[in-house]
Parts: sequence; structure tokens; C-alpha cells
Amino acid sequence: MTRTTLTRRGLLKSGAVTGAGLAVPTIFTSGAGAFTNEPGASEVVLGFNVPQTGPYADEGADELRAYELAVEHLNGGGDGGMLNTFSSKVLDGTGILGRKVAYVTGDTQTKSDAARASAKSMIEKDGAIMITGGSSSGVAVAVQGLCQEAGVIFMAGLTHSNDTTGKDKKANGFRHFFNAYMSGAALAPVLAARYGTDRKAYHLTADYTWGWTQEESIKASTEALGWETVNAVKTPLAATDFSSYIAPVLNSGADVLVLNHYGGNMVNSLTNAVQFGLRDKQVNGKNFEIVVPLYSRLMARGAGENVKGILGSTNWHWSLQDEGSQAFVKSFGTKYGFPPSQAAHTCYVQTLLYADAVTRAGSFNPCDVAAALEGFEFDGMGNGPTLYRADDHQCFKDVLVVQGKENPTSEFDLLEVVEVTPAAQVTYPPDHPMFAGGSLGECNPGA
Repeated sequence: MTRTTLTRRGLLKSGAVTGAGLAVPTIFTSGAGAFTNEPGASEVVLGFNVPQTGPYADEGADELRAYELAVEHLNGGGDGGMLNTFSSKVLDGTGILGRKVAYVTGDTQTKSDAARASAKSMIEKDGAIMITGGSSSGVAVAVQGLCQEAGVIFMAGLTHSNDTTGKDKKANGFRHFFNAYMSGAALAPVLAARYGTDRKAYHLTADYTWGWTQEESIKASTEALGWETVNAVKTPLAATDFSSYIAPVLNSGADVLVLNHYGGNMVNSLTNAVQFGLRDKQVNGKNFEIVVPLYSRLMARGAGENVKGILGSTNWHWSLQDEGSQAFVKSFGTKYGFPPSQAAHTCYVQTLLYADAVTRAGSFNPCDVAAALEGFEFDGMGNGPTLYRADDHQCFKDVLVVQGKENPTSEFDLLEVVEVTPAAQVTYPPDHPMFAGGSLGECNPGA
């Protein structure tokens, strides 16, 4: 495992951050009882666990950039970013409860065992009181379980599997990112309107928890509208050449290929599909179509012109014009010279949400922090009004349906929003069958 420790990089110069609006009331707590890695009087350490190697390394690099920006803003540096637009007004650029924010980093390698080992080291050796990050649901589920056992809060990064806040949900874990069910609920009506209800779909699916629940969600939502699923084939996460999986699609009778792939997997499988001429074919009297249910700008950049016109969903996009999104884009662009990805957005927001919950609770005790996050409603963070549901620690907000732009104006202007699906359309009951089988259990404060 490769691991980099950057604790002192979190100690940045202080400065004022202001924001208009009413303060969110503080949640008063007893503060009784010991808990894991209670910080000293001057510093608090956060653990940023991201894929620095492996198929999701591009996402991980952008996540780390966002974390560093969040720390800068929390410590009073830069322009304050979304501290200025966040509906909660308790963060003021003086760290968290008067402590400067420091951080350590680790490389998940997009492998669950490596991610757990990295997180364990950050907790036990570096004193991290909160762990966040990741661009794989397999990693998120594994690290969330570890954090539950260790008694620290886990603020999930990019994790899209239903299982993260479904059968594998934990009381110490929280997810801001949307999930596979939400992608299906948002995307299926657009697919039906664009391509019709008489379609035959062939799925290629990354063989781990995210791929499984993404396939299940898209199949359920499209079949409910009349589509037929002719085949669904699992592919290894480590695969780089998908030619042997694309070839059978040609003789399957399918007229839609659904790529339940992410990151480098999606770039490679889409490239192979285009090389096989699928985008130029006609099947069943219809133009053959390709769908990428979960999109990101980083993936679009990797796939180049192959993404043009291809539909998918995303959690957030830098082109949004709301005040929070534009504040974040400005801050990130000033620091790094290009716009942020949805992975960067999620990780930045999760860091601020944790800091805000600690401040409102007046405590670093993870159970006090969890209580402050449960049922928390907020705005000004780029996704519109958002709820952290107490039942499962899943955020509910609007979902974006996007497509690859036909005429991009730059290497960053590759996706366009074609539909903003309201939160009500993607909200489901806590006992929905796709999320059954798990229990939050009790918050664990640890030591």
C-alpha cells in the first residue's frame, strides 16, 4: 500500500469568511463519555482516503484537490467558497470548534482491503477523527464498516451502489452522493422519450456491488417502461480491454448497450464499442444506442468524441448556475486552473457538512455529530434543497440527466444537462426492496 502523510499541509493561514443569513441553532449535547481520537485544544485531524492508483485514480486526484480546498476554506484561507453560500452559517473560517484542521491521506488503490488498511492506519497512527473519500462502492462499504467498528464518522465520497445506504448502511456512515436507484428513476423517463419504449437492452456490468445494483436499478426502471433486457454480463473491475465482451452484443438482437461501468472501465468499454461500429449500426429497424448510467466529466474527457449524444446521469455539474455551484467552481478554478468534477464537489461538500455538524453539536463525539446530521436539511451547496434522511443517512436532492455535447467549446465543456429531475421523483421509502436487509444499528463512539 502506498500512503502519503500530509498532516502539516492542513495548517493554513487564517482569514475571515463571512456569509449572510441566520445561523442554524446549535445542538446542545452532554459531551459525556470518551470517544475515539478526541482532538487536543489546537488541532483536529481528518483522514482523506482516495484512489491515487487504479482505474479510478483520476477521480481520486480531483477528490484530493477538493479536500485540500475544503481545509483551506475551513482554516480561513482563500475566498471561503461555499462557506459563503451554505444555508447553515456556523462555519466562520476558524477551523472546527477553534481547532485548525490538519489532514492525512491514503491510497485506496480502488481495492477494499487496501482502503481498510489505509483508513485503519489513519485512525490508529495519525489520530484521524473522521474518514472520508473513495471512488468505489466496494471501498466505501468496506471503509464504512471499519469506521463503525473504530468509532469514527465516515463521510462517504463517490459511492453509487444502493448497498452503501441499503443493506450495508451503518450508523457512523453518511452519503451525500446519489445512488443507483436514483439514476434509474431519473434516466428511464428520458430514455423512453428519446428512444421509445420498445427497446432491447444488453448490459455490461462491473462485477462488484456498484455494478450489480446499477444494473438492477436500470433494468427495473427501463423494463417498467416496456424495455426488454436480452442479456446482462459481468466484467472484471481490473479489465482494460472489453473487446471480448462487446463482440457478442452484435449478434444478440439488442439495440441498446448499457455500460454499467465507471472511470477507466467506462472509457475503455465505450471506446471498444465504438471501434466495433455499434454507434453506426441499425438493429430492429432502430439506430443502435449506448447508455452510460453514471457519468462524470473526467470520464467524458477520457472517452473524447465517443461520448457525443450519449445519455447518463450525474450528481452535480460545474455548469450549474446556482450561487453555491458557481462559488465552488470559482474557488476550485482559481486554485487549480480548471473546473471541478462531481467527485470533487461531493468530497468538498462532505467535509463542510462534517465540520458544520460538529460545530452545531458543539462536540467531536461521533454520536453527537451523527445526531446533528440526521434529518438535517440544507441548501447552498450546489444541489438545491437537500435532506440527510435519518432512516438511512442518504441525501435526497435533485438528480441531473446529462448527455455528451455535440459541439464542446473546450476540453472541460463535454457534458450538458438535459433534465433536472426533482428530488421527489427519485425519493423512495426506507424499506424499498432494493435497500432491504440492513440496519443502521447504534452509533459507536469508540474508545
